[in-house]
Amino acid sequence: MEKPTTKRIWRCVRYYLQLCQAKGDAPDTIINKRAGLAKFFKWCLARSVYFVDQISLDLMDDYMHCLNSYRKPLDGKPMTVAVKRGYLTFVKTFVEKLYIKGVLSTNALEHIELPKIGRPLPKAIFTENEIQKVLDQSLLFGFTGLRDRAILETFFATGIRRTELANLDIEDIDLNEQLVRIRKGKGGRERIVPISERGCEWIALYLSKVRPRIAFLASGSTLFLANNGKRYEPHKLSDMVSRYVKLAGIKRAGSCYLFRHATATTMLNNGADLRHVQEMLGHADISTTQIYTHVSRSKLAEVYGKSHPSALSKQRLF
Repeated sequence: MEKPTTKRIWRCVRYYLQLCQAKGDAPDTIINKRAGLAKFFKWCLARSVYFVDQISLDLMDDYMHCLNSYRKPLDGKPMTVAVKRGYLTFVKTFVEKLYIKGVLSTNALEHIELPKIGRPLPKAIFTENEIQKVLDQSLLFGFTGLRDRAILETFFATGIRRTELANLDIEDIDLNEQLVRIRKGKGGRERIVPISERGCEWIALYLSKVRPRIAFLASGSTLFLANNGKRYEPHKLSDMVSRYVKLAGIKRAGSCYLFRHATATTMLNNGADLRHVQEMLGHADISTTQIYTHVSRSKLAEVYGKSHPSALSKQRLF
């Protein structure tokens, strides 16, 4: 594709997004980049900044100040550090790509300092009993409830992401070998993960009793079909899970990721190796998986009871 004939920001943004699309970025990633750069572009226009070679570290300091000053209209809360870092990263990678492609002669943001963020613990850690309560709610809703149960069981049995589950096709499930092939993982990575016999039984029931009642010609080979016979949109899966969490009487917020968290912590509690959990969840970096070692409470308590001098001491106050 041809380079833009002008260095106007909006033309360069369009060129950059075309490059991202050609590289194979996921549609959601491109949507997020477009939205983040549009926010920056509007901010630039208000300050008479029209060209990409006007972007500098001083300008980004001003943009950071704007992000720090922003307050949400509903509750007056500031942006989180992660969100601010994301907005700055959109601009940083945009300028870097234009430099690599020769649109810019220098990378003015090469040494930009991004705000540091920690790795927050998952907010809602559900016990196995709570997970079972959520699973059981689906049985109150007839044949579509059977489909929902198959979806919930797949979430829990595999720790799969909601987008990955939405993209599953029938041929991605091997019920005999009890394996799931995830073709469209995060970052375009593919992996094969095991699924429990119970999960396979619910999927088999759904395929034989429910899917034929929903499917039509355009359904293709999509595994899990929404009520309209089409592939699920990821946010609809979150809505469905959240509804069952509320029906189970659980007050904490929860959606598809609660099953992912539960899969990781339960496996670690039962002695799984961290590398195996990393492979299961499809994490590129094991440091992402390590967050679950901090919430694997029963394993920690067991190790503590067997190793800490205070826990081993026979002395008692009474």
